[in-house]
Amino acid sequence: MGIVVDQMRWDYLYRYSSKYSQNGFKRLLRQGYSCANTHINYLPSYTAPGHTCIYTGSVPAIHGIAGNDWYDYEKNTTTYCVYDSSYNRVGAGKSKGNVSPRNLRVTTITDELRLATNYQSKVISLALKDRSSVLPGGHKPTGVYYLDQATANFITTSYYTNQLPAWVDTFNAKKPAEKYLAQNWNTLLPLNQYTESTPDDEPFEKPLKGEVKPVFPHNTSELTKQGLEILGTTPYGNSLTLDFAKAAIEGENLGGGKFTDFLAVSLSSTDLIGHQFGPNSVEIEDCYLRLDRDLANFFSYLDAHVGKGNYLVFLTADHGAAHAAGFLDEESTPAGSFPSDTIMLHLNETLQQKFGRGDWILSHENMQVYLNHTLMNQSKVKREEIFAVVKDYLMQYKGIGNVIDLKNIAATTLPADIKTLMVNGYNEKRSGDFEILYNAGWFEEYEKGTTHGTSYAYDTHIPLVWMGWNVKHAEDHSDIHMTDIAPTLAALLHIQEPSGSIGKVITGLTDKK
Repeated sequence: MGIVVDQMRWDYLYRYSSKYSQNGFKRLLRQGYSCANTHINYLPSYTAPGHTCIYTGSVPAIHGIAGNDWYDYEKNTTTYCVYDSSYNRVGAGKSKGNVSPRNLRVTTITDELRLATNYQSKVISLALKDRSSVLPGGHKPTGVYYLDQATANFITTSYYTNQLPAWVDTFNAKKPAEKYLAQNWNTLLPLNQYTESTPDDEPFEKPLKGEVKPVFPHNTSELTKQGLEILGTTPYGNSLTLDFAKAAIEGENLGGGKFTDFLAVSLSSTDLIGHQFGPNSVEIEDCYLRLDRDLANFFSYLDAHVGKGNYLVFLTADHGAAHAAGFLDEESTPAGSFPSDTIMLHLNETLQQKFGRGDWILSHENMQVYLNHTLMNQSKVKREEIFAVVKDYLMQYKGIGNVIDLKNIAATTLPADIKTLMVNGYNEKRSGDFEILYNAGWFEEYEKGTTHGTSYAYDTHIPLVWMGWNVKHAEDHSDIHMTDIAPTLAALLHIQEPSGSIGKVITGLTDKK
């Protein structure tokens, strides 16, 4: 079983440990094998590339998932990573145009498990976010499920099936999301015990939709009158996901057959709450305290239903997060939010003044600038000329540390490690032309709340803890990359690693001595 905690910084394993229970995160660290120095080894550090890397052992240069979105030159539009108009939503009325793994160019470890057993192993992948369930599930899973925000029901797409299984319909019919939200969201502990967080009312936090201030209590029972979309921005989204995971285990009899089964779970609320309130908020601390107890409950369930030693679980994250810029500014630490959309408009105007009319910049995605190659050819403007103007213009902003021509990374004077991240993240058909490297503490468009995506440790240092079947207790501080997870699973299961894997086996974990 894989558990991906969306936007979980490595330090969250320890930051709130004085308030964690004994059987959640502490159990993982007490009984499991902790890879304490695990880093993302590509850019950008976003959700879709992260989930893809974990399950493929590969990087955007090879697996093709260059971001949550990227500009498609063939279609002349921005493409969402898992969007596929060929398929319909199943379980959400007659709405058309949904998702599939078609943009994923390699196999996943879940695909390889299915192949190794002639499709007799079962693979179920689930999350609130569609991309966080589709990409781990691979090309031929037993089932992939994600949340329909309008109804808060788990649904799927016709790429996988034309009808939801009965166990999914049964789960949805109980309206568990509405029951959770009816409880409202107050702090688990007395507010004065949240000593690892800033005061509850901070100007750099964003209120939930319908609220005046970002403070407890969050009256979710009232906020749901505007729609059930609020669920993901509360800890109840994680609780609901783990409830659904239990339903999947029982509904599909996972672990009850002759072959190894795989359950891929992504917990999305941590990311949505982090974006909303930032890593130093009472909200994010409360979210992790509640998640700790949810995990403890879930591990107890696995012990009882599958049996101790009969399951293998790893917990990791798709990326971390920066401190809120407003928080760092209050602490006299360099930081800021870059109004990238506005700056790109001004940059295009600068290019027009230099080279003539036209949309010289087609898109700005993943901290990359996508040029209009057709206009460049028609105007006979060389790439080097465009790059000189772009870099000269952008470098005037104090939040920008460098601008890199992605077709000429080798010529930059950046440290080798940063170059490697950029090379691994560059996909010839889906990446932009120039990469903007922000200074530490700076990021795009978030004046309140926070985000991620950079090469800095707060975005790339992720937890990775293994527990259960054939796992010994140890803490490993060797250099480990996100790409090492899938090949290590392949070694443990004695199956072929995914087709695009570039990772290495974590030998400290697999060595039985």
